[in-house]
Amino acid sequence: MIHSSASDWLSAPRKRILLFGMSGLGKTHVSNLLRRSGDWFHYSIDYRIGTRHMGELIADNAKREAMKVPFLRELLLSDSIYIGSNITFDNLAPVSTYLGKPGDPEKGGLPFETYRQRQEQFRRAEIAALEDTPWFIDRAEALYGYPHFVCDTGGSICEWVDPDDPQDPLMTLLSERMLMIWIEGSEAHTEELIRRFDRAPKPMAYSPDFLLQAWNDYLAETGLIETRVDPDAFIRWTYGRALAHRQPRYAKMAERWGLAIPAEALSGLESARDFDAVVAEALDARLGKHRREA
Repeated sequence: MIHSSASDWLSAPRKRILLFGMSGLGKTHVSNLLRRSGDWFHYSIDYRIGTRHMGELIADNAKREAMKVPFLRELLLSDSIYIGSNITFDNLAPVSTYLGKPGDPEKGGLPFETYRQRQEQFRRAEIAALEDTPWFIDRAEALYGYPHFVCDTGGSICEWVDPDDPQDPLMTLLSERMLMIWIEGSEAHTEELIRRFDRAPKPMAYSPDFLLQAWNDYLAETGLIETRVDPDAFIRWTYGRALAHRQPRYAKMAERWGLAIPAEALSGLESARDFDAVVAEALDARLGKHRREA
């Protein structure tokens, strides 16, 4: 890790961190708090995906739908209107809407092959956005003068790395420039995330192997054909599996490349100084654990 102790962290003139973990546990909350302090640059992976790496795909999909409406078709063909997505740090709906959900087209579902293609587009886009991070670290300081940097990742980062490989290219690239911090949820958090997701299921990204296995298992378990699958029912069913699948991957990433900090320790933060203190405590705890094990 780039910081080996609490004193090293607290005295660092430039703090660079990457937050990872399940969506809904506070990554963006912490990032926004740090950004409001005035000294931290907030780099949102999902925002970068939506504006740079999938921006044209998202806009073209909206145009494709608009072309089905004769009135809008004529305006588009004559360049009389412009269609684009209005993505912000707080509104990433255009990305999730484009990803969509597989199943019954009468319920807004996509053909499974189309869904898989969009998942693959997202996979490539997220990896590219993560690989852009070192450039943004340098850019944030050189262009805007920010000494500190927070990378706010999506929940699917663990799908694109091999946590068992100490030489994983993506994790090596990121950990060389940033302190990797896993926001670790408890069983209570998991239950609340499932309840929240059940009330308003939203699209997610999965590794190709996990997705194909989940889809085949769901069809076998329900006896449904593709066009009769309720899109929300499928992603609700898959969500619990995804949580169980991701938790050990996050844990290995934190053990090999960074820190694990309980979500409760970050939920009540009021300032960047509070955050510094929590990270310092976690670094000391990790150092003490490794000394005992040695």
